[in-house]
Amino acid sequence: MMKKPITIGWREWVELPEWGLRMRAKADTGAKSSAIDCAEIEELPDERVRFTVRLDRKQNQRVTLEEPIIRKKRVRSSTGSGHNRIFVETTLRLGGVEKRVLINLVCRKNMIHRMLLGRETLGGSFLVDSAVDHWATPRKMNLG
Repeated sequence: MMKKPITIGWREWVELPEWGLRMRAKADTGAKSSAIDCAEIEELPDERVRFTVRLDRKQNQRVTLEEPIIRKKRVRSSTGSGHNRIFVETTLRLGGVEKRVLINLVCRKNMIHRMLLGRETLGGSFLVDSAVDHWATPRKMNLG
């Protein structure tokens, strides 16, 4: 039996426990896939990738990770241009829901939010109330 989806706001705090990360993410029902802001993306031998996640807009906090490449796919950005992207998989935790998700690695340094939650991540687990900022998580969260 499938669990009832939980309501979230258009912006929420998410945890990526396998990576030891907690960050603010924007729910984007117009995007198919989820994306995370990376400063460097380096393909390695044996279908692996090393990438550095930017945790804030000031780019002071960064974490370098290495994961298997799950998929390579051409993704069309919000501006309509296509780009080849690398996808990795991890666990996402939000509002009591924990699920495996695919995330594409991309430079989002000019964007406000370091992470986007697309339809593939949201579907079946979350309903987005676009009028609410932070429904399932507190507006401010201690990042220490």
